[in-house]
Formats: sequence, structure tokens, C-alpha cells
Amino acid sequence: MSVSEQDLLATLGELIDPNTGKRFAEAKAIKAATLKGDTAEISVELGYPATSQFTAIAAQIEAAACALPGVTSAKATVSAKIVAHKVQGNVQLLPGVKNIIAISSGKGGVGKSTTAVNLALALAQEGARVGILDADIYGPSQPQMLGIAAAQPESDDGKTMLPLQAHGLQANSIGFLIDPEQPMVWRGPMVTQALRQLLFDTRWNELDYLVIDMPPGTGDIQLTLAQTVPVTGAVIVTTPQDIALLDARKGLKMFEKVGIPILGIVENMSIHVCSNCGHAEHIFGAGGGEAMCADYGIPFLGDLPLDIRIRSQTDAGTPTVVAEPDSAIADAYRAIARKVAISIAEKQRDMRLKFPTIVVNKD
Repeated sequence: MSVSEQDLLATLGELIDPNTGKRFAEAKAIKAATLKGDTAEISVELGYPATSQFTAIAAQIEAAACALPGVTSAKATVSAKIVAHKVQGNVQLLPGVKNIIAISSGKGGVGKSTTAVNLALALAQEGARVGILDADIYGPSQPQMLGIAAAQPESDDGKTMLPLQAHGLQANSIGFLIDPEQPMVWRGPMVTQALRQLLFDTRWNELDYLVIDMPPGTGDIQLTLAQTVPVTGAVIVTTPQDIALLDARKGLKMFEKVGIPILGIVENMSIHVCSNCGHAEHIFGAGGGEAMCADYGIPFLGDLPLDIRIRSQTDAGTPTVVAEPDSAIADAYRAIARKVAISIAEKQRDMRLKFPTIVVNKD
């Protein structure tokens, strides 16, 4: 006796997505399951980018289908569809951008910008359309990290800017508009206005995710940005060091106050492995990021090593994810990027993009 298409769909829906740990049915990921004789054809649509995982998921689905009575072969097609999700309050959505991810830290020196650029590149490698905005007006670093420090954005209408392109990312930064050695001696309102212009006057081209490399700290500038920028969720970068964790907790509280969800915490510089002898040492302590996540009930996205290659490759304008895409470090960035995207996919969708704008004309 052969299985029915309805039973096939139900059985496959009970399988566990290896990336989310949840049933495919919960995300309504099995879009179609049909039988053509003894062959099953299945369509799977994930809500997060995961190109590197498509083959394994297809094999999982096909194996489960072939285990059913009457099915001798199966073909699973896996794809991803990323939609816009709800942002804080009634903040206006950004044209051309579905989701905004703020990468933040309570203090400087924890590798936030390096983490931001590698996560953006990892999301792009997983199949998403990604942009990055360098929001650190006082110390922009993304132009150097992306290897396009000498470039300048173009404008074809004299009002808006076209984002620059680097390693498959759309990018903009105050660093593209000023002399690299020029200090930004601006007060808070000027900085906020400059950032708003960078964000809203850049013609982002149909991005699934815009990663914002936030300035370090939790002052007036960061609070103003959090209240006016339509952020889908925030990622907090810290080191295991107690002092860094104290400031990271302040950053978490800031986002809570303005209603921005915390997508999780990344523990950077977690461990150092000597390149000569292989000795591993937790220079800045161990387990601090996970402990903080346990205290606040938020996801621990993963940890990253203190490795000279991350520093040297980013300084050279080719961050690790593109410099060594097959390395264990690049795998770690991609794993964290998928967790970030999954956390967003599980949030409430923003339906404002679905509704037409109604205009009433008076005759």
C-alpha cells in the first residue's frame, strides 16, 4: 500500500530542522509534497538564508520520503525566502530594506566592527542580499575593513547616495566622505543628523538585511539611534572579561527600554590557541557570555577565537569569511549568522509592506 500525499506532507513536517531544532511544520517550511508514481517531489522553503545547508536538508527530506511505503525515489528542492519583520514602536520602515540588525557593544575594543563585517559577509554567503552601514561617526572602520577606503559614493540626483559595493555587500560610511585623518569634532545632534542622512539618504537596493555597526557605548547618540532607526533586532558583542560584560549589560538594558528585541550575544576573543605550540588559553576569562545569556533568558549565538588571522585579514580589507571561506573560523561566523537570521525569522512579520497606500483625491 502506497502512502498518500497528505501523509507524505504530514510525515515530512514532523522532521526536525537541524538549524532551528524545531519541526519543519512549525515554520510551514514544507510548501509542497507530491507523488508521481513511486517518486516524491518536495518543495522546502526556509525563512532564513542557509545556502550551505541546502544539500544536507534535501538529503534529510529525501531519505525520510524514501522510507515511506511505495516511495522508491525522492527529489527535494530547498530554497529560502526572507520577509520583513516587525520593528520597535511606530518607527518608519526603511525603503529597500526588509530587516535591520544592530551590532552593538557596551564598550569599545571588543571586536564589534570586525564581528559586524564578518557576520554581514556570512549572511551574504548564505544567500541573502546584505548591506552594512558604519554608524560609528567618530571612528569609522568599515571602509578599511572592506578594502574600499579610497572610494566615494555616487549620486545621480544630487539628493541621495548609491551604496558602494564590496565583497557582495552594499556599504556606506562617513569614512567614504571625509579625509581618513580628519577628526570628527562634532557634538551629539550633528552626529545624529549625519547618521540619519547616511541611513535614509542611501538608496539601498532590495536588502534582506542591513547590518548596522553601532558606535560603542550607551550614550545619547546610541539611544537616539535606537529610538529612530527601524531595528528588527540587536546583537550584542562582548568578551568574557567581567569589565566588558558589565558594559554589555548596560547595552542590553538600553535596547530593552526602547523595545528592540535582543537576538543574542556573541562572545568574541573567547579563547586563544597558540599558533606555535597549540596551547589553548582563555585570556579574558571563560563562560561570561553564556552566563549573561542565562541571566537574561536570551540566546547565546556562539563564541569566536582571539586569532591573528581575523585581525590581519580584516586590516587588509578581506575579512576572514571571504579570505578563508572554508576555514573553521568562517564556519563559526556563518553558524552565528544563521542563528541571527533564524531568530529574526521566528519574530512577527511586519505587514505594512503588504498594504497599499490609499490616497484620497478631492475633485
